Amino acid sequence: MSGDTRKPARFLPYGKQSISEDDIAAVVRVLRSDWLTQGPAIPEFEEAMCKRVGAQYAVAVSNATAALHIACIALGLGPGQLLWTSPNTFVASANCARYCGAEVDFVDIDPDTLNMSMPALNAKLEMAQRQGRLPDVVVPVHFGGLPCDMHEIARLAARYGFSVLEDASHAVGAEYRDERTGSCSYSDVAVFSFHPVKVMTTGEGGMLLTNDRQLWEKLCLLRSHGTTRNSDQMASESHGSWYYEQVLLGYNYRMTDIQAALGISQLSRLDEFLARRRLLARRYDKLLSGLAVRTQMEVATAQSANHLYPARIVSPNVDRRQVFDQLRSAGIGVNVHYIPVHTQPYYSALGFKRGDFPEAEKYYAQAISLPLHFELTDSDQDYIVAELERALAEHPGVA
Repeated sequence: MSGDTRKPARFLPYGKQSISEDDIAAVVRVLRSDWLTQGPAIPEFEEAMCKRVGAQYAVAVSNATAALHIACIALGLGPGQLLWTSPNTFVASANCARYCGAEVDFVDIDPDTLNMSMPALNAKLEMAQRQGRLPDVVVPVHFGGLPCDMHEIARLAARYGFSVLEDASHAVGAEYRDERTGSCSYSDVAVFSFHPVKVMTTGEGGMLLTNDRQLWEKLCLLRSHGTTRNSDQMASESHGSWYYEQVLLGYNYRMTDIQAALGISQLSRLDEFLARRRLLARRYDKLLSGLAVRTQMEVATAQSANHLYPARIVSPNVDRRQVFDQLRSAGIGVNVHYIPVHTQPYYSALGFKRGDFPEAEKYYAQAISLPLHFELTDSDQDYIVAELERALAEHPGVA
């Protein structure tokens, strides 16, 4: 193996933001302006993102969990209804249904892509139709930044009548069938996350994309307390320029202009971020090719945003936990994405149990996410792989 394999002087996190002087200047301009929130930077960011991905409408919000929540409400999800998602995701992808009083179920993953399995989804839908309990909303999760098979999901949505909410939190900048993720060509709504470990950041922050004007109008209301100054949405005539009405029960899920300014600046750097992440991912592929690890499969119809680089410790003679701990001790901030949602105590109390979704559970037992971010250097990466190779050799055991 080539490259500098000496221990770095700094901790290497699995993900981190990259903030430039231009980013800082963009935020400072807002801080010196008259608007810190609910000002002109919000629609500017939304318009820029629509232009980037090819969607008609965007709604910037405080975080992606808020985005998932109000997307479910806007799609009509509520008590007595059902949402399906992947067990290989963060809990927010399922919790958004519970916030609405709806039920949750899961569809197991494909062991190669680590996304929702299309054969499993087909089989589950066929059974659900026989049982008269089809989902109202399906949330495919673009795990690690790799888009799901959205063409097939859209076909099934048309056949079985469910809405599609893309959890594209990992997938800002990803592409599917020569379209950019977020275009909503195969979904009703898509959600992005701008958390600092994601491909681009606004600090905290999220965004919803849609091509449905009615959904967009409802999402805008839900983002800001359900209030409006638009006379077309009011129940009575305006009392004056100060007048507003609350027309539904909404939330304070607004993004600030400070965040939006950072988002606009970061969006201008997105291609640079993506190019570096893709180079590092292909470099990992090459460096890891001789080790007993399995990586996320590339798909001919999709281009990942490479938010994560998940590696599976596939040798039965290697203890994943000891490998993880040794890498952390060596200053490498590996992580695990994700603990299957159905095994969390909250969901276990709802009746889910281990063994329900075996592919997700098998993946979790083997998974380590290696550091991948814009500021990771080639020598950092050489060191990470050398330490992983050392740990695999030094920690035989039962996986």
